[in-house]
Amino acid sequence: MRSDNVKTGMQQAPHRSLFNALGFTEEEMKKPMVGIVSSYNEIVPGHMNLDKIVNAVKLGVAEAGGVPVVFPAIAVCDGIAMGHVGMKYSLVTRDLIADSTECMAMAHQFDALVMVPNCDKNVPGLLMAAARINVPTVFVSGGPMLAGKINGCKRSLSSMFEAVGSYAAGTMTEDEVKEYEEKVCPTCGSCSGMYTANSMNCLTEALGMGLGGNGTIPAVYSDRIRLAKHAGMAVMDMYNKNIRPRDIMTKEAIINALTVDMALGCSTNSMLHLPAIAHEVGFDFDIKYANPISEKTPNLCHLAPAGPTYMEDLNEAGGVYAVMKELADAGLLNTDCMTVTGKTVGENIKNAVNKNPEVIRPLDNPYTKTGGLAVLSGNLAPDGSVVKRSAVVPEMLVHEGPARVFECEEDAIAAIKGGKIVAGDVVVIRYEGPKGGPGMREMLNPTSAIAGMGLGSSVALITDGRFSGASRGASIGHVSPEAAVGGPIALVEEGDIIKINIPEMTLNVDISDEEMAARKAKWQPKQTEVTGYLKRYREMVTSGNRGAILETK
Repeated sequence: MRSDNVKTGMQQAPHRSLFNALGFTEEEMKKPMVGIVSSYNEIVPGHMNLDKIVNAVKLGVAEAGGVPVVFPAIAVCDGIAMGHVGMKYSLVTRDLIADSTECMAMAHQFDALVMVPNCDKNVPGLLMAAARINVPTVFVSGGPMLAGKINGCKRSLSSMFEAVGSYAAGTMTEDEVKEYEEKVCPTCGSCSGMYTANSMNCLTEALGMGLGGNGTIPAVYSDRIRLAKHAGMAVMDMYNKNIRPRDIMTKEAIINALTVDMALGCSTNSMLHLPAIAHEVGFDFDIKYANPISEKTPNLCHLAPAGPTYMEDLNEAGGVYAVMKELADAGLLNTDCMTVTGKTVGENIKNAVNKNPEVIRPLDNPYTKTGGLAVLSGNLAPDGSVVKRSAVVPEMLVHEGPARVFECEEDAIAAIKGGKIVAGDVVVIRYEGPKGGPGMREMLNPTSAIAGMGLGSSVALITDGRFSGASRGASIGHVSPEAAVGGPIALVEEGDIIKINIPEMTLNVDISDEEMAARKAKWQPKQTEVTGYLKRYREMVTSGNRGAILETK
C-alpha cells in the first residue's frame, strides 16, 4: 500500500501517533486509505448538497474495505462571479484545485481517491489532479439542478440572464423578471442546461472516469446517493485491480470525450478543459483537431440553451450512455477503452437504450450532421477560435458586418443595453483573454443582453475571452492569439468588416496583410494592473487555443 509510507515501520512511529490523534484504530491502519476530495461549500448551489454525496461515498468505501478520509477543494460559482471582477477568479481556480489536490494527496500518501466536484472548474481541475497523482480514482458529482417552470415552460439560469436583457429592451416588466428570479433555479445542483458544469460531468462518463449516470442524475434524486455509494465501492475495486487514471485517460479516451461532446452539444469551455487534461497525460491536444471529429459526428442533442430540453430530460432518455451507444453503433467511439467500472466502454454501454428520440436524436435524424462545436481560423484567429455552432441560429452561420470594438466586457454591455448596437453589427470584446483579463472572463452578460434585446439572430460577438455554457448565438470565443500578446484581434478598428463563416470554419477581418502589418508595427501592449495570484497567473498562462495551461518560462 502506498499509505505504508506513513503507517508502517519503526521510522513511521511518529506518523502513527498522529493517526492515533485522528482516532484511527489498529484495524484501520492495515487497510487502504482513500482520500475523498470534497468540494462542498455553502456559496455554490451545485455544492450545497455535496456533504450528503461525500457521506454516501464514505459508506461505500468502508463497505468495500477501505478507510475514507475527507479533505477539501475550493469552488467558485460562475453565476455569482459573472459580470464583475469575480469572474477573473473563475478559470484560474482550475489550476489551484489541481495543485492543492496534488499537494494533499502526495503529502499524505493516499492509496486511492474519490473526487466529489460539481460546478465548472472543479471537474477539470480534479481530472488534471487525478492524472498527476495516478492512484485509483473515481469521480462522482453532485448532479444537475432540476429546471424551473414558468407558465408551464421549463426555464434555467440562461433564461434569467436573458430576462434582464429583455427588461432593458422594454419587453419584460420588473414583475416578470422577479418571477423568473424566484423560479428559474428551484433546487440545489449544477444549473440545469448543458452548461460547463454539466458538460464536464457528462464527459467524465465519456472519458471513463465516472460511473454511468454521473453527468445526468439530478442532484435531488436518491439515485444520486446510491451512485455515490457505488463510487466508493468502485474505487476499492479499482484499487484491488490496480486500475489507474492514466490507464483510463488515454489519447483514445480523450478523443472519445470530444466525440461525445460533439453529439451532446457541450459548452465551448470543454475546448479549454480537454486540452488541459490531455496535457497532464502527455497528449498535445490542438483545438483544430476538433474539426475533423466534428465533421463526422452528428449533433444528437439540443439541451438548453440550444433547445428546449434539460438535464433531467437527458437522464430520463437514457443519459450519456444512450448517446454513446448511438455513436458506438456508427463506429464513432473506441469501445476498447478501460473505465472505472473495470470494464471497457463497450461493455458499459452494450445495454444502453435511447428512450426518447426527441431528446436524443437517432443517427438517421440528427439535429445536424456535424458536431456541436467548431474551431474557426483565419486572419483574425490564426491559432483558432471556438463557437458552439449547435446554439447558432441558421441565419447567423454565415455573417459579415462592421466591428464594434470594446476594450472590456463592461463597455460592451453598456453599449448593448444603451441601444448602440444594431442588427448586422459584430461586437468585438478584447483584452479579456487568459493574460489580458487576466483570467479569461465568461461573457454571459453581453450574449444574454444581445438575446434579450432581440438581436440574437442578427448580431455576432467575438472575443479573446470565453463564454458560459449558458451562452447562445453567434458567440465566438478563445480568439487566439489574444489581444494582450498582439494577436490580430488587438488590431481591429471600429467599422472594419468582420466575416464569419461557420460552415467553412473561417473568421476573418476584411483588411489586407499590408494593413495588418502596419497596424501591428504601431501597436503598444496594454495590461491592467493586478496583484497577488492573478499576477502570477498572467505570467505563467498560455493561450486559449492551448487550454490556458500554465507553463514556466
